[in-house]
Amino acid sequence: MEKNVTVPAKTKMGGLNPVITMIILILVAIAIFYGVFGMASNFEGGDKERGNPLNFLGIIYKGGVIIPFLMSFFFMVLVFSIDRVIALNKAKGTGSAEKFVNDIRALLNKNEINKAIELCDKQKGAIGNVVKEGLTTFKALENDTTLNKEQKLAQLGKTLEEATTLEMPTLEKNMTIISTIASVGTLIALMGTVIGMIKAFFALGEGGGSPDAAQLSVGIAEALINTGMGIGASAFAIIMYAFLTSKIDDLTFKIDEVGMSIQQSFSAHN
Repeated sequence: MEKNVTVPAKTKMGGLNPVITMIILILVAIAIFYGVFGMASNFEGGDKERGNPLNFLGIIYKGGVIIPFLMSFFFMVLVFSIDRVIALNKAKGTGSAEKFVNDIRALLNKNEINKAIELCDKQKGAIGNVVKEGLTTFKALENDTTLNKEQKLAQLGKTLEEATTLEMPTLEKNMTIISTIASVGTLIALMGTVIGMIKAFFALGEGGGSPDAAQLSVGIAEALINTGMGIGASAFAIIMYAFLTSKIDDLTFKIDEVGMSIQQSFSAHN
């Protein structure tokens, strides 16, 4: 009969609340859009509705009501990326993760399991948590007489897999928001682009044979501003998602690497 020797998982908390954070960032973006970009000093004659923009802030303001949401996308990607970078640095633990993996492998080769567990306690992080789970099971299985070697190896592998799975939500939290912005940003910008082009075509229609060039240019400018902001937000999200994903993959690779070393060591010494 298979004996379960895994240690109960600890509930992991922390990180930003996505809903509250997104609402706050949208409100901040709206406040900046109307309070800073929409200042009278950014437009000719102090008229933000009809005056030509005098600077870049005024140009962005002319993008219309979609712009605050695109601005909030920039803020969301920035804030959640910083949150993930901090979380991943904590997950790596103290010191070099590469050195920790090499030290654990060296101790496993000497079958010094207790020293390896002590090293995990000092390391503190996702790698250390997973390795400690594996080493604790390692010690328990060494004294288990109810299972054969193959069953012990299977149980050890299962423990390492479960420990890794429990760490992944902590590492990947809010990553879906960044990936969603990467794809949705251009769609929201497209909505602003369409609104701008509608205004441009209305200017053509209202002008009859001689279209209102000023209104026509305003509509086209609004469309292009939204397009540029949307492309910028999506590009920023794609870059940060790729960067963070590579960091998570590197961390999980190290976890898998040391996990394999634990199983090989168990097989060699038992």
